[in-house]
Amino acid sequence: MNKYLITGGAGFIGSHLAEALLARGDEAHVIDDLSTGAIANLDGVRDNPRFHYTIDSIMNRGVLAELIDRVDGVFHLAAAVGVRLIFENPVETIETNIRGTENVLELAARKQKKVLIASTSEVYGKGVRVPFGEGDDLLLGPTTCPRWAYACSKAIDEFLAIAYWRERKMPTVVCRFFNTVGPRQTGRYGMVIPRLVGQALKGEPLTVYGDGSQSRCFIHVRDTVRAAIALMESDAANGEVFNIGNPQEITIADLARRIIELTGSKSQIKFVSFEDAYGPDFEDMARRIPDTGKLNSTIQWGELIPLDEILMTVIESMK
Repeated sequence: MNKYLITGGAGFIGSHLAEALLARGDEAHVIDDLSTGAIANLDGVRDNPRFHYTIDSIMNRGVLAELIDRVDGVFHLAAAVGVRLIFENPVETIETNIRGTENVLELAARKQKKVLIASTSEVYGKGVRVPFGEGDDLLLGPTTCPRWAYACSKAIDEFLAIAYWRERKMPTVVCRFFNTVGPRQTGRYGMVIPRLVGQALKGEPLTVYGDGSQSRCFIHVRDTVRAAIALMESDAANGEVFNIGNPQEITIADLARRIIELTGSKSQIKFVSFEDAYGPDFEDMARRIPDTGKLNSTIQWGELIPLDEILMTVIESMK
């Protein structure tokens, strides 16, 4: 039995990770301040004797240090997430993402505990060469656009993690998540699939931003969690950066049409400009496709859940 701490463990990915670890026979400790997570996400595991949770912030160094002392490794998922939250609370985004990661890495380094840093495909910024590879240059936009503050803060998290490995030989691994979706994800902060599914189930117009030609690749949370656990256990992953995503690409307009078909909804699609949705400073990327060759050569990942099945798990959970 291994013991792991999950920061942000009451969130969407964190709660699924806790379930997966417990199902393996591991012990899971969770810390979450419930700013975007929810205790209800942990209803399925709270009675497990190998599960422990603390409602607090990773900014509370005393509590965080005590929790890290109890475990063998840390999955650092706590972060400000979601396009809408990032635009509405840029100060919180930057401080949470950078200071929180500093705390986790500094405290884990005292006991040489391995840390997995959850990063994001956002760090690729406005890069146009696809698929995105871990060694590609990062192309961010101007500092006046809040979206790039999020991307930059996560890039700094990555620099810190790699620096701790190189300078202090503390094992770290960085995971760049590409549009992870599944049950318990909320559309409240701009996540597209639960937002569109919720509108379809209510018979409301599905709001698609821009002309809908922008494309994304979606991966089920179970596949993301499997990869994260395998990388935590892999010594070959130490000091490295990995994309975690599904290369299957779909435009947002086609995604909306597919959701309407799968739900049997009578909803129509309503196109809304990015400026109307997020203001004049918003920038979006045309495509976001992961190269997963490095990941597949490092772990035994296996087949991924296809998009229609991903959508059906979300639809069934939201009915």
